[in-house]
Amino acid sequence: MRLVVAAVGRMKAGAERELGDRYLDRLAKSGRAIGLRDVEIVEIRESKAQETDRRRLEEAIALANVIPDGAVTVALDERGRNLDSQAFAGEIRTWRDTGREAAVFVIGGADGLGEEIRRRADLVLSFGAATWPHQLVRVMLLEQLYRAVTILSGHPYHRG
Repeated sequence: MRLVVAAVGRMKAGAERELGDRYLDRLAKSGRAIGLRDVEIVEIRESKAQETDRRRLEEAIALANVIPDGAVTVALDERGRNLDSQAFAGEIRTWRDTGREAAVFVIGGADGLGEEIRRRADLVLSFGAATWPHQLVRVMLLEQLYRAVTILSGHPYHRG
């Protein structure tokens, strides 16, 4: 199964990017052993539209265009479900074991995700009710994906 992180905006140079790259590298290396054959980051250009609704719509269309047919779609949104790391790993196990080709994790722009993406999502996932900078959300997602892989492979990284 492929894992895709589709995010509005570019990850800028700095500590967040370095940490994200570290988790991405660990995830790619560890994931192969449990059937995760590829991890990809797709960055979507932020809309320049003046109106918030129009920006969200344009970004939602761009995000929808990178989601392959049949992929599991996970929308990151503060109104979503809070899953502990074990439950998150269980979701990935289920998708992998039922033959899903890809899981796409969608992170919206500064104005959030368009409702079209939320409606089509198989899972709306939250990292809590607080508002997080999008660069940190990407790092937190990559860490949780890496943690899920370690849980599924029995690696001692997760001690919970």
